[in-house]
Parts: sequence; structure tokens; C-alpha cells
Amino acid sequence: MFEKMSDWAIAGPALDTVKRQLREWLEEDIGSGDATTMATVPAGHVSRGIIHAKQAGVLAGIPLAKLVFEVVDPSLSFQAQAADGDRVGRGTVLAVVEGSTHSILTGERLALNLLQRLSGIATKTSEYVAGIGNHPVRIVDTRKTTPGHRTLEKYAVRIGGGYNHRFGLYDAVMIKDNHIKAAGGITAAVSAAKARIPHTMKIEVEAESLVQAREAVEAGAHIVMFDNMSTADMTEAARALRGLAPHVVLEASGGIVPSRVSEIAACGVDVISVGGLTHSFSALDISLDLNAIKKGESA
Repeated sequence: MFEKMSDWAIAGPALDTVKRQLREWLEEDIGSGDATTMATVPAGHVSRGIIHAKQAGVLAGIPLAKLVFEVVDPSLSFQAQAADGDRVGRGTVLAVVEGSTHSILTGERLALNLLQRLSGIATKTSEYVAGIGNHPVRIVDTRKTTPGHRTLEKYAVRIGGGYNHRFGLYDAVMIKDNHIKAAGGITAAVSAAKARIPHTMKIEVEAESLVQAREAVEAGAHIVMFDNMSTADMTEAARALRGLAPHVVLEASGGIVPSRVSEIAACGVDVISVGGLTHSFSALDISLDLNAIKKGESA
């Protein structure tokens, strides 16, 4: 998909879509106007907003923060001091925005919300990626994303060193336990899918045992997911399936925490999918101070 936000932000349609979303999110926050700023800050007042990290992590979303301030007020000057993918420490200045104080304070919260969330996802992803060591395994996300934020959250996973699973229900067939029940079994489900999808589309089957995994491969699945299986069972299944169909991609999923990543990566799978990258992360603490960083918040 994209390695850096600039890979898609420069494209007209994508940029227009992002700006439309930003306007909607700003309207949700601003409503009829920023009552506090309008009541307390003199018109024409100018400031220098310093965006800085209050804890260490992997940065993601700087180009998006810049877009927020551009949408609020094109006359604002935004200078990035760090780039997406940088590992930043507490007190690191990430960007400086200068101009109308009204405009800076009006855009502050949306810009910070996006920076904090995306950086939190990138940071958590990097922790999982570190756990795979030298094994040729990918850490990937899932569809467990915040509605309306999927593209941005999957972007943050890439920035953290991970990869993207399917983007939606439309770009791959993923046969899970409920599909298997409704279709009448794994073989029946795979056969039905093959009869209805383009030859270019991949079929993945969720398996909870070696028996199910073997049936999925024999039915013609391209990818087999080991769902909530023990490391020992996944190792046995991976060894068996490699001999049966070496071309099939093997994926581990379900309840995977950072402490298990190393042992799972060593069991013979190609991919480890983690829903928690986008549904259970902690936002990185990032702040904006006018003119000078508050005492005690610098490194």
C-alpha cells in the first residue's frame, strides 16, 4: 500500500478524501465556533505552537497534523521537526506551527488526537516487530479498526514496521468459523468461494486444529490461519502443511501478546496477525504549548 503518508497524500483524490474527513472532524469539534478562544484571546493575536512528545515512542501522523492546520487556516506556518517513523524521546520537539493564536488553538485538539493515536499504534506495532527477531515473519494488522479511521490506522501499522492484512470484506475471501458452519464445512465453503470469485482473489481459511488446517489445504485454500492454537500445535501443523503444500501461506492469530511473538515466529508461520495493534493500543502522550514548553515537560 504505502510506506509514507506522502505516498498517498500527494495524489489528488486521496488528498481530497482526507481533507473532507478532517473538515467533518473539525466541524464536530468546533460547531458554531471556539467559544473559549474567541472570548479570551484578542483578535489578531499570534503565537508559536510547539508540538512535543511527553513520552518515548514511534512517531506517526506528522503530515496529517500539518493538513489539520492547513484546513483550519492556510496562512499558518507548519514546520516539522521530526518525521513519521522516527523513534522520539520525551521532550522531543515534533513540529512548530506559527500564526494566528485563534487558528492554532482551534486546530490543536484534532491534530494532537490524530498524532497521539497513530503514534500509539506505530509504537505498539514496533514492539511486536522487535519480537520476531531474524525470523522471516510479518506482523500484520486486522479489520479491528476504528470506524472511519481504517486507512490512517493501517498506515500507522506500516510506519511501526508492520504490514497490512486485507483492508475490507471486498479484497479477499476469509472463511471463518461462522462461514464454515453456514456453508456446511470447510470443503464446501472453499468450493463455493472458488465458484464465485475472480481467479485473482485469494482464499484464507481459519482453522482451529491440524485436521481443519489439512482440510483447508486439500480444498485449495491459499492461506491457512491457525486460530488460537498453542505454539506446539502450530509447530506441528506448520511442519505437516509445509510437506503437503509448501506454497500455502501460514498465519498465526488469536490472543497474541508481545511475550509470545518470538516463540510463535519460530514455529514455522509466515504471518502473525494482531488485532490489538489497532484496538488495544495506548495513545502516545503528545502536547502543544504556546511559545515555550512548560517547565518539567522537556527531556
